[in-house]
Amino acid sequence: MGTRVTRRRFLTAMGACLALTNTVGCALPRMSPAAAKGVWAFRSRPDISPATVEVTTPQAHDNTAPGYIFAASKEGTGDHGPMIIDDRGQLVWYGKYGSARDFKVQKYQGRPVLTWWEGLVVQGHGIGEYAIFDSSYREIARVRAGNGFRGDLHEFLISPQDTALFTAYVLARTDLSPIGGPTYGAVWDSIFQEVDIETGRVLFEWHSLEHVGIEESYAERSDDLDHIYDYFHINSIDVDHDDNLIISSRNTCTVYKVDRRTGEILWRLGGKKSDFEMGPGTQSAWQHDARRHEDGTITIFDNGAHPKVHDQSRGIVLEVDEEKMSATLRREYTSPEKLLTTSQGNVQLLPNSNVFVGWGSAPFVSEFSYEGKLLFDARFPSDCESYRAYRFPWKGHPADTPAVAAEFGPEDEVTLYASWNGATEVAIWEVLAGPRPGQLESVGSFPRNGFETTMLVQTSDPYIAVRVKTRSGQVLGVRAPVKL
Repeated sequence: MGTRVTRRRFLTAMGACLALTNTVGCALPRMSPAAAKGVWAFRSRPDISPATVEVTTPQAHDNTAPGYIFAASKEGTGDHGPMIIDDRGQLVWYGKYGSARDFKVQKYQGRPVLTWWEGLVVQGHGIGEYAIFDSSYREIARVRAGNGFRGDLHEFLISPQDTALFTAYVLARTDLSPIGGPTYGAVWDSIFQEVDIETGRVLFEWHSLEHVGIEESYAERSDDLDHIYDYFHINSIDVDHDDNLIISSRNTCTVYKVDRRTGEILWRLGGKKSDFEMGPGTQSAWQHDARRHEDGTITIFDNGAHPKVHDQSRGIVLEVDEEKMSATLRREYTSPEKLLTTSQGNVQLLPNSNVFVGWGSAPFVSEFSYEGKLLFDARFPSDCESYRAYRFPWKGHPADTPAVAAEFGPEDEVTLYASWNGATEVAIWEVLAGPRPGQLESVGSFPRNGFETTMLVQTSDPYIAVRVKTRSGQVLGVRAPVKL
């Protein structure tokens, strides 16, 4: 064994590791950061403290779909921003982008990427732009609205042609006398654009006021002269099988099919002017996230509230017959908590036919079998919200190096706290020590245990390093040797 390491020498060396490795989070804190209730605290990454997630299903189910949970906390407890979570509720990745909305995995240039909106929220609408990050958590593109508009938070969809479809809002004036208002009243015009991501060129632009009358709205108009009437409130865009577009309007309680070339409305599903005969249970209220699927069905998150129409919110699957012009309720999914969410939310049909639901303004996420059995349920602290939530497969390979902090104990004991934000293939942490940087030997291997793994080793050697391995033993990353 080498010369005995004093506590002071150890703390000094570990405190210097930030300068040696240029890695955020490696400096040794004097003690673990105090964790507020419902907030993560990590010794190796004291700079991040997102909200915790509690898995409330009584037992794990093997038939949940593969992948991680993607959410972006935006209200309440803890740091806000995009986060990836595993089925135990353990953090996998957290990004310090506090205004993020609609965090998910998409494909850009043929490879999986992370995307989200970020910016300011004003009167329920977003003023911002759209981020695209690669599997190393590095920004590779940023999308902005054209023609003088600013990108809204409600949708960011990348098409197979690498174009971006997104929403925007703009103040306009229109005749509100058909609903008892002024002839030159203030109104929010809902817009969507299609933009070429690489060039930023606007390919298509659609305005609700050019195609949908204000009399279709269910939203209550205020007599306050300063009030801007949000009659339409676009909140999702999807591409149909024939390349036309499916859009959701919250405040007309209608899903529209729009011609992608002319902008003309091809049909209305639900609302005051439905072109379909709406079967029992098919009419949504104040809905979000209308999506067309390969079998022709349409999924919708039916909020049913604000003002209240239903007793509880639900995810619904509608069978839409465009020949008979009829809509039939095929499935519905409700929370055992009997949630009634006044805003936000989404329904994701997973590759194995399971259904994943983000409950929007209620701090829950759920996964159901297609038949309706609850397979997975988790909750954030009660004051948290995530605009949408998803499940996706994902492989992350961080561009930075692992973060390590340490504490020195009696009898040459060293406790290391190690994490690697976003690394999804880590299975083993190995600690090495030795008399010189080029002469290190393993002093212990430890299975990964959540975001941060604690490792107790015994050594008095002057150099220490950490190595990260996959389950098969492949080395993923190394924390360079530090002199104690």
